[in-house]
Amino acid sequence: MAKAHTLNRAGEVGPDIYAEWRVSTLGSITESLEQELVLKLAGPLSGKAVLDVGCGDGTLTAEFHRKGASFVVGCDSDPRMITKATARTMAERDAMSYLLGRVEHLPFRDQSFDVVTAITVLCFVEQRSHAVKEMARVLKPGGRLVIGEIGRWSTWAASRRIRAWLGNAFWRHARFTTAHELRAAAIAAGLHVDRLRGAVFYPHCALAARPMKPLDPILGSITTVGAAFIAMQATKEAAARSLTGS
Repeated sequence: MAKAHTLNRAGEVGPDIYAEWRVSTLGSITESLEQELVLKLAGPLSGKAVLDVGCGDGTLTAEFHRKGASFVVGCDSDPRMITKATARTMAERDAMSYLLGRVEHLPFRDQSFDVVTAITVLCFVEQRSHAVKEMARVLKPGGRLVIGEIGRWSTWAASRRIRAWLGNAFWRHARFTTAHELRAAAIAAGLHVDRLRGAVFYPHCALAARPMKPLDPILGSITTVGAAFIAMQATKEAAARSLTGS
């Protein structure tokens, strides 16, 4: 999740920047709110196979394992991230694995995972609808997809647009989203949208984050407007239901 917020001086996201962001006051508060929401939408993980698309340095991937998932795979298109994630979770490698891969062409068989997550991934993908369909493909019937993205109508998104206008190449091609667009993409992929929630309603400022943290989950359950982070929970229809037509 840190990749949505952190850049080095060259305007790129790197593994070491993740750690710097998380130890900062603003980073720790923001990360905890986003992770709490993602885990809530992912649901009980005991005994389940989980795929974390765009896993970055593996922080969320490892958390899925600690929450009881029987097997967790982290997938990322950046070799540096895969190297960092593998090194961080070496002691748990029997229950987790990391590999290179893009969300548009996931290297997995159909119906391989009970839960699939993609956090701040689609904003950097040109073929967004295809990416969601690809994640739905590897999801088991009855499985759950959780997508988290940068909200278009937020101060965080606005600051990144300004950076892009000023020449930042990383954010120049990013496309931020709305709850409506996430819902439409999930429905087009044949999924049922269960919940849409918001998080991080404060500006990019630690002084604002501290007092807002207790109120943030309450606001997120009411609206996604103004949220820097929008998360969706969608379910793949179980085979039994589709056969009965119920």
